[in-house]
Amino acid sequence: MIIDASSLPYSALNEAVRGCGGQCRIIGCLGQRFIGAGLERGSISISGIPGNALGAYLNGAAIQVEGNAQDAVGDTMNAGSIVIHGSVGDAAGYAMRGGAIYIQGDAGYRAGVHMKAYGDRVPVMVIGGRAGSFLGEYQAGGRIVVLGLTGQERPIVGNFPCTGMHGGAVYLRSDCRDILFPGQVTARPAGPEDLAQIRPSVETFCHLFGQDAEEILGAPFTVVTPDSQNPYRQMYVAN
Repeated sequence: MIIDASSLPYSALNEAVRGCGGQCRIIGCLGQRFIGAGLERGSISISGIPGNALGAYLNGAAIQVEGNAQDAVGDTMNAGSIVIHGSVGDAAGYAMRGGAIYIQGDAGYRAGVHMKAYGDRVPVMVIGGRAGSFLGEYQAGGRIVVLGLTGQERPIVGNFPCTGMHGGAVYLRSDCRDILFPGQVTARPAGPEDLAQIRPSVETFCHLFGQDAEEILGAPFTVVTPDSQNPYRQMYVAN
């Protein structure tokens, strides 16, 4: 089913998406919010720029965007996938607790803030370009991978990465010699076992966006994890 969103308010658009069971192509998207919120099944293809909270509470459906997306992509998503053929705004993957987000371009501030994991649910976010400041802020679980394939003149991540991190891991395709991390985390060169953890996600990213996984994984990576002695474990959970 094709839905022309060019003249629809966000509420009418979301009602149309639910009415077709989430199996649709949206054209003319102009910043409508909450597209695909809570969907358990279906596949949504979007042409245009969706607004805030695309795929919020997503619970199994697949969303693909032919362009950029605004803030809070995948807010508190549980399962499913979101693929962005472009860049995203701030707070992508906010409180994400399952599923996967693949971003071809850059991400704004606070990507992965409060990301968490439970049992066999391990959320993954792969950012093809650069990430803004406060990446992985208060991260409690899951994996964030930043590949730095765009904007080589800029650092792979902005200021204050991994502030308050107390779980999960961040993988940066860089030696990070110029990146300042907080004292409560450990940043070290990624070894073969570390790269094995992210290889399936990187291979999926490369399949989606036409990249070479071996070339990407052949570059130096830095893996950032919480320090086992960090004070946040007393407030949350032991890593």
